[in-house]
Amino acid sequence: MSVNLAPTLSVTTRIGFRNFSLDFSHVFRMTGVTALFGPSGAGKSTLLRILAGLEDGAAGRIEFDGEVWLDSEAGRSVPAHRRGVGYVFQDARLFTHLDVRQNLLFAHRRANDSGNGAEFTEVVEALDLEPLLERETERLSGGERQRVAIGRALLTRPRLLLLDEPLAAMDAARKGEILPYIERLHGEFGIPAIYVSHSVDEVARLADRMVVMTAGRVVASGAAVEILERPDLQDITGHFEAGAIIDATVIHHDCDFRLTRVEFCGQPILMPMVDLPIGDVVRLRIRARDVALATRRPESVSVRNVIEGALTKVIEEKDTAFAEAFVDAGGGLLRARISRKAVADLGLKPGLRVFALVKSVSFDRRALSRKGPATL
Repeated sequence: MSVNLAPTLSVTTRIGFRNFSLDFSHVFRMTGVTALFGPSGAGKSTLLRILAGLEDGAAGRIEFDGEVWLDSEAGRSVPAHRRGVGYVFQDARLFTHLDVRQNLLFAHRRANDSGNGAEFTEVVEALDLEPLLERETERLSGGERQRVAIGRALLTRPRLLLLDEPLAAMDAARKGEILPYIERLHGEFGIPAIYVSHSVDEVARLADRMVVMTAGRVVASGAAVEILERPDLQDITGHFEAGAIIDATVIHHDCDFRLTRVEFCGQPILMPMVDLPIGDVVRLRIRARDVALATRRPESVSVRNVIEGALTKVIEEKDTAFAEAFVDAGGGLLRARISRKAVADLGLKPGLRVFALVKSVSFDRRALSRKGPATL
């Protein structure tokens, strides 16, 4: 019996500039969304341009699903228009002399026959573009422009979608408007995507896997949940952003208090009510800085979310006032950023039963139309 394996994108490439060199090697598994993460200047955008065939001078070998796109030793480089790649830039780069409908139709007429088969009406509906079709592109907001740019990329029927920090120029409100559209893309069109970002919030919400870059090199790769929990990567992902990503199941809605109760490892978590059916899975991001610890179950406190577990490890940062504590809540791991003084005063050590007081939860779900920090 044959098994249909997901395509892979095998990349070994290098390029040098006056003040920067990229030397990248990785095999991407082409399902879902892979985040290419790292600080500004890490080489993320340069790599995307190489993958798309837009960067002259790149050496090495790139192979997508058995098709060689670049082999510098053999003198082979497939031109950009033959790679079947959809590219969304930081700036939308729409044709200003065409309205929205004409921008989309321009891409549709030049669609790649071997791609995903996205149809005009499907893309318009998925990105809610119907009200914009007759608008001039210069009259669009930043979020609307990026939705049109994503639609245009989809209508080329790509085999691979590359998104180069498409939300970088937007404020938090505009990002909140467009993120739900982006997170629906893979589920609705089945196109693998590489998403470039230096925002932990975006990666936590969108990505299945992560490749972490600094100074043109890969320093880590793996499941997004695992990468974002690694203490050794905090210099890149950020101490302030460290935390845990968990999945919880919707079990109840309290209409009187406008709360939704979810279950994580058999324990309840409350959040402001979300419009999701019972049984749906929600992705929760719990920052370490939003978790406090107690050695006995607290009473008469305003924090509603108290999760029992056992300490698995405590990492003290000797040159700072802080420590990181990891709590096994019965199969899921939480993380708390606390003071070293608290570690000493409470006698915190591996194996100790503790109670994690979760002060704030960032929540989202694939196709969820809202997201935000929920403090309870």
